[in-house]
Amino acid sequence: MKYNLLKIGGLSVLLLFANCKNTTNTEKDTKPNANIQFVLSDTGQDKFYDNDGNQIETPNFDDDYYGQDAQFKGIVSSYKDNGDGTITDLNTGLMWQKTPDYKKHNFYDAFDYVDELEIGGYTDWRLPTIKELYSLLNSNGELFPEDLSKSKPYLDTDYFDFEYDKRMPYAGQYWSSTKYVKGPIQNIKIEGAFGFNFADGHIKAYETGLYYNGESGVRNPGNYVRAVRGKENVYGVNDFVDNNDGTITDKATGLMWQKIDDGNAYNWVDALKYAKNSSLGNYNDWRLPNTKELQSIVDYNKKTFPAIDENYFKCTNPDSWFWTSTTQGDFKYTACYIAFGKAYSKDNSKVKDYFDWHGAGAQRSDPKAGKIEDYLMESVNAADSIRIKNYVRLVRNL
Repeated sequence: MKYNLLKIGGLSVLLLFANCKNTTNTEKDTKPNANIQFVLSDTGQDKFYDNDGNQIETPNFDDDYYGQDAQFKGIVSSYKDNGDGTITDLNTGLMWQKTPDYKKHNFYDAFDYVDELEIGGYTDWRLPTIKELYSLLNSNGELFPEDLSKSKPYLDTDYFDFEYDKRMPYAGQYWSSTKYVKGPIQNIKIEGAFGFNFADGHIKAYETGLYYNGESGVRNPGNYVRAVRGKENVYGVNDFVDNNDGTITDKATGLMWQKIDDGNAYNWVDALKYAKNSSLGNYNDWRLPNTKELQSIVDYNKKTFPAIDENYFKCTNPDSWFWTSTTQGDFKYTACYIAFGKAYSKDNSKVKDYFDWHGAGAQRSDPKAGKIEDYLMESVNAADSIRIKNYVRLVRNL
């Protein structure tokens, strides 16, 4: 992820688009349900923000900003330091490498690295999937590139070790094992694999070192690795049921979803309003999903757009970005979205053509309100597309 310069009026601001625990008025169960196979821990976002990124008091139901991430408390993250260089996630059952080697690995070399790894007497380490890696997200992160002492990564540093790259503090990306299978990324048609950036809170597809046709020669900066061990094909595997009333239940997570979006794109506040006023399926407790919840239904293995299981869900526009309830930590005037269609960006602000730069299934962020022209970017770095009005896929707890 690279930074862009944002101009609003005469003010210039360093811009980075992307990601984001919950506290609540109406608290949900804070312990995992024994029947749930795929435990989604809370994002950790515990404060409320308005369209300008200002922190506000807890909104009441009739307030404009009611329904954002911090309104609803989910399953609290729970970790155990095993004292042998490993950390166990007590919610998911996955065991993690506490301290990475802080070296950047080529995507394919990363598999060799974890194959040879021994920590805590264990030798069955592997690269996590992107859903497993994103399970570690703590959305209270915030990056201050000019003063790293004030920065907090999107990770629980009471348990996991993390170091910023002092030369490029925003470059905190870690590999997942999940390749991008829907096509090439960027404008030079290269192969991508997903990673999560614990420095700036984004998911995107990064260069593997190969072109999409398998040829070598692509510049390959590499990413860090945080290895995982545990049973594969459990965390991140959905178990959908069509309720035949416009709703879909995921028995794996204990969440109910809106089957078909309503076809309208909203700014963030209007999306929150739409959710709280919905009576879909005769339920009145719908809400916008947080980032972990929405990312849980991305289909990363599907080779066509949109990146969702169309046996159960429908996107009225296959080129769809869907809002989450989560404010992006670095730029709190933006909220996170998941791109189920192509995640557009371009080389820099001076060129006109956008490409599928980050890959469907990426998590980015968009301004909560305003007009696109209010966010004029002047940058030599990649510049994400801005929409401001995005789609909604409602969720509720069973």
